[in-house]
Amino acid sequence: MIIGADYHPGFQQIAYVDTESGELQERRLQHREEAEKFYRDLAAQEMKVRVGMEASGQARWFERLLGELQFELWIGDAAEIRTRRVRKQKTDRQDAQLILKLMLKDDFPRIWVPSWENRDLRQLLWHRHRIVQMRTRVMNQLQAVALNEGVRRKKALWRPAG
Repeated sequence: MIIGADYHPGFQQIAYVDTESGELQERRLQHREEAEKFYRDLAAQEMKVRVGMEASGQARWFERLLGELQFELWIGDAAEIRTRRVRKQKTDRQDAQLILKLMLKDDFPRIWVPSWENRDLRQLLWHRHRIVQMRTRVMNQLQAVALNEGVRRKKALWRPAG
């Protein structure tokens, strides 16, 4: 089974084809419960499934679910997919159909996706970077307060006596 998914944080519109029967269907899945039930039902039927979707920042739980179910996930370059749209009018149904069509024609613009370990590490590093930025801003503000009060201690401001 090949599924083209137009993913949104609140729902996903899917277009899918059963490669054995050639039957094409469409469906709108409300997150998270309905989507999870749909994909788990496919796994229970022991179907081989490939899902294609545009790159999205809010889809980690969905990617993990598909990985757990051992479904193949193709993530595509959203800008490249957008350029292949013939009609200017854009709907969720048409997006799902376009993704499915590109996958069936073997013309889907896949992007490289780092491993889960790498992604987790990147998220931790980003979080640490933001915390260091916050600390720097607070230290600069306290330095300004001290200078406004005539206290010029430079680095000594951050020692116990400061």
